[in-house]
Amino acid sequence: MWLLLGFLYIAGTVGWSQFVTLPAEQMGSFLEGAFAPLAFLWLVIGYFLQQAELQQNTAALNAQAREIERAGEQAAIQSQKMIENELHARQEAFLRVAQNVRGHLGSIAGFLFISSQGAALEDGSVTREEQSELFTQLNTIDTEVFSRRLLTLNLATQDLQKRLDFFYGTIVRARHTNNFIYTFERLVARARIVDTDNMITDALYASGHGLIYTIMLRHRERAPAELADRTKTGIGIEI
Repeated sequence: MWLLLGFLYIAGTVGWSQFVTLPAEQMGSFLEGAFAPLAFLWLVIGYFLQQAELQQNTAALNAQAREIERAGEQAAIQSQKMIENELHARQEAFLRVAQNVRGHLGSIAGFLFISSQGAALEDGSVTREEQSELFTQLNTIDTEVFSRRLLTLNLATQDLQKRLDFFYGTIVRARHTNNFIYTFERLVARARIVDTDNMITDALYASGHGLIYTIMLRHRERAPAELADRTKTGIGIEI
């Protein structure tokens, strides 16, 4: 369109015969004036094209930043899931170990119970058949059967000295009691490592083993020093 307008201008105003005979400097001035608007127009168009490209680049950078942010969020989520999976695996491993330890605590409680309630003793009342039945129950379905029997025995006895004697009346009972306390405290210490909200720890303390452990601690405070000291009585089970 611009060239057509220039053609019409030359043909109608200047004339082609005069235009072709113009001196070089006049021809240059004419062409300079004729094409200066086109140069300015191209400058303006270039500016807007560059601005559009900058906007596109900015949008691409923003999209890339959002993608990096989403990738960071996904990485954080995956990291959290890995931590949770690791914690879950550690809790599963602890629960498997805890099951064995609870059985061990049940055996200690059994020996402690029989040491004062066995029928062969002067004040014992549990026959050998009952002892065998209790140990069978311990080894099959109920690891806390003896702990509950000790709880019942402790609650049913009004004499505080007799209560103390159930746990620290002899060096053998003191050894079983100290062994039980030592084992239960190690179990709780291991539970605290994997128990972020104390649910497992609370369950341990609320179990039969946990309740009898609390009672043992109270009696240990009243027991003679040589019986309350685990290093002196030892922690091995003597049969």
